[in-house]
Amino acid sequence: MSFYIGVDGGGTKTAFSLFDEEKNTVKTVYGSGSNHENLEGSFDEASDVIWNGITELVGEAGISLDDVAFSLMGVAGIDHKYQHDIMCEKLSEKGLRNFAIYNDGFIVVQAGSESGAAIGYNCGTGTCCNAIDSRGNMLQIGGLSECTGDMGNGSWIAQTAFRLIYDEVYLGLEPTLITKLYYEAFNIASREEFVGSVAKLESEEAPLYIKALIGAFFKAAAMGDAPALAKTDEMAKRGAQFIAALANQMEFDGDEIEVVLSGSMHTKLPNDIYIAKLHDYAQQMSGRKLRFIKLDKEPVIGCINWIFRQYK
Repeated sequence: MSFYIGVDGGGTKTAFSLFDEEKNTVKTVYGSGSNHENLEGSFDEASDVIWNGITELVGEAGISLDDVAFSLMGVAGIDHKYQHDIMCEKLSEKGLRNFAIYNDGFIVVQAGSESGAAIGYNCGTGTCCNAIDSRGNMLQIGGLSECTGDMGNGSWIAQTAFRLIYDEVYLGLEPTLITKLYYEAFNIASREEFVGSVAKLESEEAPLYIKALIGAFFKAAAMGDAPALAKTDEMAKRGAQFIAALANQMEFDGDEIEVVLSGSMHTKLPNDIYIAKLHDYAQQMSGRKLRFIKLDKEPVIGCINWIFRQYK
């Protein structure tokens, strides 16, 4: 029996799944993030994470790499050919054979689309917008943080929420419910205590404070808070620009284009107002009918779908 490996490499964790010839998941293990841009050891460290995860996966499954017919990886930070080529070289040097590497945004398309031709918009740790069209052409927009105007990811939302609170309590600008919600979450009693909490965003407690800022942002927007709604509108318009650009520059058959939404900002938060704005703006800007699909499965499933569609 032949087996297949799928790898979903993100900024904070990497999923390694082994599949059989019927596309069933045999085993899954997890490792640390494999985005070379976030690691001190860059490509060397990222390739170590991937190689170690793959060897752990096959070891726990009781097979060898010789039993693996093909491996397909979607890895954050593989945005350009030179990054792709370096990672391929590093993994080949370690002994990996018969594999393909793409940006992780492309496996989202393969995981959530019925046909494999769709747009994928991911907002999790970072932001990227990827598409595979009906001719198999591939294009990525965004993914380079401020350099490409990425919005809507966890970092951007947390920083935006912090800025809105700061603008209220220090600059005397428009009050926001985010302030009350964030203060209550950590029993903050003064603006001095608030600004001191910025240190927490660079400590081991950072995930707790970032989560609170993001939660306060979306909750305030749902309650009709004007500053939060204005920023929600801003990030929806930027996301819509990404989606519309892909819809207009690529060749999609049919009257409707699937748009797969992934990442925790899209799938795990009370964000109905934002999603509705994103959909409406994207349709207006593209002039196309768009069907939004919230990804309800692990993105690594896109790897085995892609293998069976193209490489098997």
